Amino acid sequence: MARYKCFYCNKTTTLDMLRKRVRCPYCGSKILFKPRTTTSKVKAR
Repeated sequence: MARYKCFYCNKTTTLDMLRKRVRCPYCGSKILFKPRTTTSKVKAR
């Protein structure tokens, strides 16, 4: 399940909540992004 975060109100929504509209269901903003989970650092040899 893909999770998206609103840029303005910082609340998390799922793809099911968005349906066909790409707007935040809480504040109505059109700017949503997928937050990254964990980052891993790779050392060069």
